[in-house]
Parts: sequence; structure tokens; C-alpha cells
Amino acid sequence: MYEFLGITLVLALLLTINATATLIAAGFGRLCRPLLRKCSARTRAEILFVMRIGPPVLAIVAIAAFMIPSYLIYEPHASGESVSWKLGLLATLSAIGVGLAISRGIRTWLATSQLLNDWLANSTEIELEGIGVPTFVLQHRFPIIAVVGALRPRLFIADHVLESLSAEELAAAVSHECGHLAAHDNFKRSVMRVSRAALLLIPCGRSLDRAWSEASESAADEHAAQQSSLVALNLASALVRIARMIPNGQRQEIPAAVSAFLSEDSPGVKVRVRRLVELAATDPRLLVSNASIVRFVPWLVLALFVVVGVTIESRPHVLAAVHHVVENIVVVLS
Repeated sequence: MYEFLGITLVLALLLTINATATLIAAGFGRLCRPLLRKCSARTRAEILFVMRIGPPVLAIVAIAAFMIPSYLIYEPHASGESVSWKLGLLATLSAIGVGLAISRGIRTWLATSQLLNDWLANSTEIELEGIGVPTFVLQHRFPIIAVVGALRPRLFIADHVLESLSAEELAAAVSHECGHLAAHDNFKRSVMRVSRAALLLIPCGRSLDRAWSEASESAADEHAAQQSSLVALNLASALVRIARMIPNGQRQEIPAAVSAFLSEDSPGVKVRVRRLVELAATDPRLLVSNASIVRFVPWLVLALFVVVGVTIESRPHVLAAVHHVVENIVVVLS
């Protein structure tokens, strides 16, 4: 019963801390929306990503650094405590959520691998100026421009897209994808989808996911527009041209570890074109992302929480207090 109670508490607290922190982050994100609009798109995307993954990270740190050590040190083996149905229900939901997260991670990896193999079988590698990853021309009826893979990315361009775009439009579109590569957006999107599955049916955090998707696409557009006003206009032209090439009523299923030039998660074409026209009228020097210290403040705060947590957990009275709180939780859920 000692081990079973410990595992049950770990699962229950993991779900509770993650869900509570995500709700707080989502509410905070809504309150900060006017301030975030004043930031560059890349800064906004960095902040939203940390707000999205911060809760599960904090939940894991809290469990590993506080709950488990306090339980092992202060919980007697023959305490006589049992697992109530309330605590068991929370633990079961958490276990299902963790299982779904693992399953979604595996399915994402398999879907990305399958897509990559299919596309590689129908493509030819080419040399393309301005891109630092392997690039392939793909025989595909959908107007594909996409970076596939989170760790070993590859760029795919549909053959009819390559033929239809002018050299300037193609260069602008490639520059947009370079923005996704520089920000490691495929990896970030995969992490967010897996962590969202861990919350099971609780819909909190999806607003942050949508906001991040929009910000990451805008950031990639800004990355291209930083070169010159002409590049911004060429990117807008490429967007319109590719949107017109999409077959009526068709859609391309895209795994999480893929950044597509036109995806369902991105803002609409009209919104992006309007924004690019605005960027074209802006001095490119003003489009550079906010200072690194501003962009990485959320990362610094998250790291500070982790460091402080690991530092204070070594103090016996802290772990004793944590065990007392856990005991009260068990009583409440009895």
C-alpha cells in the first residue's frame, strides 16, 4: 500500500499542479494580450511558448524535487492510509492523460517519419541558395512548401510551386521557412501538442496554443521582411499565388513536427498579406526582434523557479512542510 499510495499521489498532484498552473498562465496571457501586441512577433512567440510549457515543467519539478523526497523521508511504511475513490479518480485521469501524451508523442513521430519517407520517395534533392538544410523538389498536387522534422529538418517544395513562383517570390518564401528553422518551431509545436494531451479533457491552454501559432507565423514573416521592403512584398505575392493553387475542398494533413507555408493553424492569407504590406512600409531596421534580454525574460524566470526549487528542497523543514501539505490533501480527498 505504501508504494501504491505514493504512485497515486504523484499522478494526482501532477495533473492538479499542471492544470492549475495552465489555467493561471492562460488567464495571465489574456490579461497581457495588449502588452504582447506591442512586442515583436518573435518575442511574443517566445513568451507564449514559455507560458505554455511552464506549467508542466513546474509540475514535474514540484513532484521530483518536493513531493517524492518528502514522501520517501517522512511517510511511514505502515501508516494505515488508503487510497480513497476521489484520489484514485484523480490519479486515474492523470494516468490516462500521461498515457495520451506518450501516445500522441509516438504517433507524431510515426506520422512525421511516414510523411518524410513518402515525400522523399517522390522528390529530388536540389541546391537552393539561402537555405542551410537539405532541400527537395516534391511531386505533389498540393502546393507544398514545408520544413519537415524537429531534429533533422528538411525543406520540401512542390514541383508546380517551384515552376509558378518567380525567383524573388521563391526566395522570400524560403526566407520565411528559415525563420521557422531559426526558432526551432517544429520542436516547440511538438512539445506543446504532447503537453496538451497530458491535460486530458481539460481545454485550458488551447488559447495559448492558438496565440503561439499565430505569433510564430508572424515572426517567420517578419524574419523575411527584415531583409527589405521588397522581400516583404514578394512574400505577400507568394502567399496569394500559392493560396490560389490549393485544390478546392482539399486539405493537407500536417503532423506537429512540420512547418507548412500555409497551414490551418496560421492566420488567414488576407491577414498575413495585410501585415506584410504594413511591414513593407516600415523601416526594416525597426523589425528586428526586441532585445534578447526581453525575449528571454520568461526563460530566465522559469529557470529561476527551477533553481530555487532544487536549492530549497534540500532543507529538511521544507520537505517536512511539503509532507504536511500532502497529508492534508489526502485527508481532504478521503
